[in-house]
Amino acid sequence: MLVYLTNFIKLAENCPYNFMNYTTIELDFGSVIIHEDFLIAVMNEGIVFDVSKNEKLLEIGTEVFQGKPYAYISNRINSYAVDPMVYKQSAKFQNLKVIAVVSANDMTRTLASTVEKEFYTDANAFQVFTQLDDAISWVNEKLLQSANHST
Repeated sequence: MLVYLTNFIKLAENCPYNFMNYTTIELDFGSVIIHEDFLIAVMNEGIVFDVSKNEKLLEIGTEVFQGKPYAYISNRINSYAVDPMVYKQSAKFQNLKVIAVVSANDMTRTLASTVEKEFYTDANAFQVFTQLDDAISWVNEKLLQSANHST
């Protein structure tokens, strides 16, 4: 997977922050779109997003951002189950600063904001949205705040 990923990283390095120009990595359980400071993941219908799948996403984040702070946006277009333990695992990665969940489904948003959020160590760095644009604005703001606090 790392050879496959390395080719995409080379493309991502030259990818300006532009919604029309991004790199997509297709995985067996979904796809990941790489932007300058964040990843947007769209999982396949009906999967169980568990710790082993999350490990692959964390690997991508580690390889692409190489220690630079970044955010993860889960764009829940499809219906699937999430093992909340993925948030405990994600919290161990120091450069993953922010997680956003986007869904048009009321039940999905409620589960994310009540159950899933409780498993993430920093509840202030986890937010649920109905619109992807709102999530992107929020993660950019949180990353900027994080950068300002670390300087």
